[in-house]
Amino acid sequence: MRWLLLLALVLGLSACRSRPGVDEDMAPQSLQAQVLDGGTAGQANAGEVAPWDVKGRLLPVETHIGEAFTYELVFTHAKEQRFELVAPRELEQFEVLEQSRQRQDGANGSVTTYRLKMSAFELGTLTLPQLVFELTAPGVSQSVAVPGMKVDVRPTLPQNAEDEGAGLYDYRAPIEVPIRSWTLVLILLGVLAAGLLGWAVVKWLRRPRPETVAVKPLAPLDLRTREALDKLKAENLPARGQVKDFYFRLSEIIRGYLGERYGFEALECTSSELFDSLRKRHTAGLPEDKLMRFVSESDMVKYARAEASSESCEASLAFGYELVDTTYTPPAPPTPSSPSAPDHAPGTRVS
Repeated sequence: MRWLLLLALVLGLSACRSRPGVDEDMAPQSLQAQVLDGGTAGQANAGEVAPWDVKGRLLPVETHIGEAFTYELVFTHAKEQRFELVAPRELEQFEVLEQSRQRQDGANGSVTTYRLKMSAFELGTLTLPQLVFELTAPGVSQSVAVPGMKVDVRPTLPQNAEDEGAGLYDYRAPIEVPIRSWTLVLILLGVLAAGLLGWAVVKWLRRPRPETVAVKPLAPLDLRTREALDKLKAENLPARGQVKDFYFRLSEIIRGYLGERYGFEALECTSSELFDSLRKRHTAGLPEDKLMRFVSESDMVKYARAEASSESCEASLAFGYELVDTTYTPPAPPTPSSPSAPDHAPGTRVS
């Protein structure tokens, strides 16, 4: 077994060495560039363009159809000169896959190297396309054409491919190819879905009906407001450091009471809108001065992060009870001849 492995390794190395164009690198060849306008390549033009030259090579030397190879162009020139590749137009025999540019500046000059990764689509010895470069220097601009080199493009199949049955074949006539059908599976899934839908409909029709629950009549506004104040008092939020939450809750209770008592959207009003709405209504017994102090104090705590002592919280809660005592009057019992409430009358504000 060891001798077989050693023999296979030696044969593989010899095959790689004998394959042309794989590990060999072509030596750079000088190319005779042509200046399309403004002088002659490689010679000074009226003292304006310093001499330069260009060399090219292919990596690898030989390639196969469709495989990538590298076309390298090396410009040796003065430091003040610059070469820019003009993008080649659409090519028939070749395709440019990618390109790169590298410049190295030395003490006596510069070297600019262009590498174009290309592939060929025809067999035989082909000539690479002519490439045009823009040469720029101080006060000078030229278009330079570099002729293309020749590349040997070989087929990917070996010469004995047809003898071994690996040759290329012509188009064949259409043949019938069986295709798996999912029609039966889809029909079964449709039947299953219809059955499940029917079962769901029957289940929904036989669902237990909700029992009718008698609605408890709403308690009077003063009782509901005092119950809300009692609940807030029992929670003792100021003692737990939740002064801001306390004023939010108390302000909501008082605004809900005022809105339901005088018939307007008190919870949606700003402070100024609240007093404007109250002044437009008959509010006998309303302590407006105390209400203004409460609203101002609650706004400072809620929105300006002002501090409030426990005594201030107790006084604000006591004002809530006082407001109900001084402003609430029980509604008159309805009579058959009394008109019904308007459609736009506000609903319950204190729960």
